[in-house]
Amino acid sequence: MSAALLTGTPLAGRVAVVSGASSGMGAVTARRLAELGATVAVLARRKERLDSLVKEIEAGGGSALALAVDVTDRAAVRSAADQVAARFGKADLVFNNAGVQLISGIEELKVDDWQRQIDLNIGGLMNVIAAFLPHLTDAAAQGRPADLINTSSIAATRILAKFSVYSGTKAYISHLTRLLRVELGPKMVRVATIEPGMVETELPDHVTDPDASKLMADLIHDMDCLQSADIAETVAFMAAVPRHVNLTEITVMPTAQAI
Repeated sequence: MSAALLTGTPLAGRVAVVSGASSGMGAVTARRLAELGATVAVLARRKERLDSLVKEIEAGGGSALALAVDVTDRAAVRSAADQVAARFGKADLVFNNAGVQLISGIEELKVDDWQRQIDLNIGGLMNVIAAFLPHLTDAAAQGRPADLINTSSIAATRILAKFSVYSGTKAYISHLTRLLRVELGPKMVRVATIEPGMVETELPDHVTDPDASKLMADLIHDMDCLQSADIAETVAFMAAVPRHVNLTEITVMPTAQAI
């Protein structure tokens, strides 16, 4: 069954930025936002994939810009924001989605994996916020919708062995978003998290721990997992509701997932 529920072009006139857009939820969400009328800038490290995504969007009649950026590089993200503004105008919809999942027992002391997750899941997320928040506050001040949607995970609240550092980064994202609403909501900038359960993407491929790999493989085998299109439609709906409505924290689970 198709995940598409929205029709027409409810996002016409919006300028969207999607990080982590080279695959999975980011790529599919960028395509869906474009289908619904938004102009889209896609950010990730893998330029070839971004270029291919832009060609797909343009072939469907949309407008898109590929920006090969490592979001852990603050200056590069700031430059990307300037390029978006120069090409399309300031962004008013930011899907802050780049992240990595590296699972291991804490006593294995995989400190490089810990740091990679902290740098990307937290540092990269903050760099995107720093670069594009002035865009969002400007849009809101002009009376336009303005959305910052951060990708968290159910791991932010679930207690799972060996997920400690990854879950910690996601808990940071979820609580940060709640705090940002206190400051930005009165300025009419909508701030939200989306917290998916098991999504069939390439993210589990990064997991090398055998126990965690088996857990994810069993979940994928035993139930109908979420698809990237399910997340894309949820993000699009969050951005398409009236400006005074902020869907602040949405958990999206496969119906059959119990953990």
